Amino acid sequence: MPITLHRRLLLALLYGCVTLAAGCANLNTSQPALIGNTNASASATLAHEPIIPTGPLSKLDEALAANTIQVASQSPPLDMWDRIRRGFAMPDLVDNVVDTRVEWYAARPDYMDRMALRSSRYIFYIVDELERRRMPTELALLPFIESAFNPQAVSSAKAAGMWQFMPATGRSFDLRQNSFRDDRRDVVASTNAALDYLQSLHNQFGDWHLALAAYNWGQGNVRRAIARNKAAGKDTGYLDLRMPAETRFYVPKLQAFKNIVSNPAANSVVLPSIPNHPFFDVVTIAKDIDVALIASLAGVSEEDFRALNPSLKHPVVLANGTPAVLLPWDNAGEFKIRLKAHSGPMATWTAHVVQSNMKPRDLAKQVGMSESELRLVNKIPPRMLVRKGSTVLVKRSAMRTTNVTEYVADNAQLALAPEFSKLEIRVKRGDTLSGLARRYGVSASSIAKWNNLKSRSYIRIGQRLVVQLR
Repeated sequence: MPITLHRRLLLALLYGCVTLAAGCANLNTSQPALIGNTNASASATLAHEPIIPTGPLSKLDEALAANTIQVASQSPPLDMWDRIRRGFAMPDLVDNVVDTRVEWYAARPDYMDRMALRSSRYIFYIVDELERRRMPTELALLPFIESAFNPQAVSSAKAAGMWQFMPATGRSFDLRQNSFRDDRRDVVASTNAALDYLQSLHNQFGDWHLALAAYNWGQGNVRRAIARNKAAGKDTGYLDLRMPAETRFYVPKLQAFKNIVSNPAANSVVLPSIPNHPFFDVVTIAKDIDVALIASLAGVSEEDFRALNPSLKHPVVLANGTPAVLLPWDNAGEFKIRLKAHSGPMATWTAHVVQSNMKPRDLAKQVGMSESELRLVNKIPPRMLVRKGSTVLVKRSAMRTTNVTEYVADNAQLALAPEFSKLEIRVKRGDTLSGLARRYGVSASSIAKWNNLKSRSYIRIGQRLVVQLR
């Protein structure tokens, strides 16, 4: 229970915590008024008042009655769930759907365990960032709703990553999406972007439930729904607005998770303990380096490396595009030591910008690879040309030893076009563009385009036409 103390006694306690540096590193961040003002008020008081009051002491009951400053609990969180509980700051949503969702989750313990296991890699960073920004820790539970904490999740609408960014929204928050990486799946970048976005939505609507509805449905839709209710003289809270079913269930799902985390036993759920400790460390990468080499030097499997770095699409990390990677906390230090001692090649792959439209067979010959390997590593399907300006992954050679440039690393795209064989035909009596199109399985407009004709042009007997066949 919060305790109230005389202001000077409180400052003395705070000063003692600072000097001893023990027991105050885990102040409850659900007390923003205390934490937000501690440093400023303490420094101002110390400059003008003695730490220990002089003169007769007040009676304790008088001091308690005269002050309402709260001291947060100093006991460290038991685990991440306990830490998350301490930062809950959103008003509860009371709705029948919430109870239904709690029952749904409680009836699926295996599903809950799998999600919790996945979250254990990422949730410390998310909570740390929320506390740093003084945002409600309920938001750390949002990836359970968005993606089941799967950074590789892709929706039918092409939203991707733990936080399910749509392509355009991701680009607006500088989440790069190119041939080499998709930052919507990057643990750190996508989390920072999601929290930036959620904070901006809260600033706009002044209500976390409406901010969450806008995150799911779009801020324009929420604004219009509010405007409709205002025009009709209706309330404009989350439960008052008319919205799609997905958005109507969105916040109740989050509230259901909050209720479960608040009191797992009361909701017949057992949450596996997640240590209150970083799962990963951020390691700087100065040179292009193979994923296989990183994993080997760090002593982890490539699968585990990719679980922490799900944005990477290829077997090489380009330093100018991805200047840091995540490694398990206990492996990061070992990686740094071994990398410093490593004297062999760092990368066996690099990027190549195609200078003209090329068949994969010809491109492979140009870069010194087999066609099958080029197709496999770049995911080039059969009967497709690689278009001019495309960036492909190729083997390093004596001619390609430098880091891939920042521009290529940030903007690489693979553009493909159907590979056609040209067939020359001679027009016979009764032929028309539409008839020829049906015969060769192409469109009449395509035949017209290939032969510089208008789509309704008449063709003459004996006229030669080119048809491109796949």
